[in-house]
Amino acid sequence: MTARANRIALLTDAAIELIADGGMRALTHRAVDARAGLPAGTTSAYLRTRQALIEAVVARLAERDRTDLAAYDLPTEPPSPTPGPRLDGDDLDRLATGVAEVLDRWLSTGRSRTLARYACLLEAVHRPELRGILQHGTGMRAQARDLLTRSGATDPDRQGDQFVAFVDGLLFDRLVGAGALTAPPPGDPTSRADLANAVRTLLRALTGN
Repeated sequence: MTARANRIALLTDAAIELIADGGMRALTHRAVDARAGLPAGTTSAYLRTRQALIEAVVARLAERDRTDLAAYDLPTEPPSPTPGPRLDGDDLDRLATGVAEVLDRWLSTGRSRTLARYACLLEAVHRPELRGILQHGTGMRAQARDLLTRSGATDPDRQGDQFVAFVDGLLFDRLVGAGALTAPPPGDPTSRADLANAVRTLLRALTGN
């Protein structure tokens, strides 16, 4: 990383924590400076407008999410034009376990990032100029379509989108919905096992495996 990239990473990480703690209203240049422990005016020197700051936050969220996915050997890049090997039931079990590990991380140690991600998406609903942040989710959908194609799904394009939507809904329910009242505590092995079971049930329904 360059010195500029390191500084922007520091600023956006501070911004993510601010959003997680207080929502989008808490996000100001001055507040980011204070949270990052930097002199007043530092954030505005690197990210002059609020829109630039939000876009940098979204880019940082996407970068850190890719790091998490790679750590659990889940695909992070657009699929190859040439289909990969056929996936069987054992492959889907491993996939479900990997997805569950990532979801549990996003519910526990990565909770602030997950809250910030949802806050940014809600902000885009009311500010059309920020709709570009939705593009950060297209790669995951492309990967899901590829995986379901290789698993023998009957309509992988539609079902791949459904898979991502269902998994995202599972994450949202455990984070801020009623699911938080009954689900095992995030970070616990029982949480990962429960999430893996849910994801595997979904994959079985979509692929018939």
